[in-house]
Amino acid sequence: MTTKLIQIDGSQGEGGGQILRSSLALSVATGQPFKLTAIRAGRAKPGLMRQHLTCVAAAQAISAAEVSGASAGSQELEFRPGKVKPGEYTFSIGTAGATALVLQAILPPLLTASGPSRLTVEGGTHAKGAPSFEFLERSLIPVLNRMGPKLSARLETHGFYPAGGGRITVEIAPAARLNPLDLHERGQIISRRTIVLLSQLGFNIADRELGVLRAKLGWDLGTQNVVQPKPSFGPGNAIVLEVESVGITDVFSAFGEVGRNAESVAEDAAEQVRDYLASDAPVGPHLADQLMVPLALAGGGSFTTSKLSLHSSTNTQIVREFLPLRIRTEGSRVTRWLIDS
Repeated sequence: MTTKLIQIDGSQGEGGGQILRSSLALSVATGQPFKLTAIRAGRAKPGLMRQHLTCVAAAQAISAAEVSGASAGSQELEFRPGKVKPGEYTFSIGTAGATALVLQAILPPLLTASGPSRLTVEGGTHAKGAPSFEFLERSLIPVLNRMGPKLSARLETHGFYPAGGGRITVEIAPAARLNPLDLHERGQIISRRTIVLLSQLGFNIADRELGVLRAKLGWDLGTQNVVQPKPSFGPGNAIVLEVESVGITDVFSAFGEVGRNAESVAEDAAEQVRDYLASDAPVGPHLADQLMVPLALAGGGSFTTSKLSLHSSTNTQIVREFLPLRIRTEGSRVTRWLIDS
């Protein structure tokens, strides 16, 4: 019996790489093949880039998938997965492409695989447009651990844009099944944590960023909050802000880049935290995106976040393509995302 090929329009909604990553994760986890067209059609550089090809290669490796269309610039991909194969894998992006985003494509199916896995991904660990390693370690993994599996993550080398060269390792002890999870209460704030990462750049950058963070957030910050990672490849700067509450921890990041001043980086990071604290929602926008596929594979669950972005709405639609779930949202000032049984 031939499984129907799911047809997915890669230009829908936010039209980015998240459509590919979620499709790969859901395809491998459910055993359903898909064909993705118009991949990143609206982007300045449409089609598959190095980071996306690494996602495809990683998903192919853990499922012995048959793949066509996996080439640079391709706007069409067909993916037919086999059985999930846990094990030890290393994937190298070859650029500063985000290691955390490659994991999005392969973590969910390995959470309930037949054995443990160790995943090593080389590339960017702190790069614009992607979760930082600290978000992975301190925010996402603790929530996934509450669903049954046991994960741990290790940062071996920092990798900044454009040099890359970072390396992270994630170990997974799977569960027989994922437990549904409901996240609606943040609870009292226990601690706030600030890290300013500075690699091969003048310390005055960190001083300026700390000054903005003190003024915008009122947090007590000083040179003890600055980390100069060694080894690291190339210059780089990142701000990582953590809010730990009784019910959940969320992490927010902003990244330096050529042509962007230190004050702008700090203001970006501070604004993310201020928006999070003002909403009373326990789940920030980045964590909301990351939880949709695992909760869908659990067959139930819910969370409260700020108003869903176009990115999150698109991700919800991709989940519906693979699983017969009734997913709905409630609210306006904050949003409840629910899977109905």
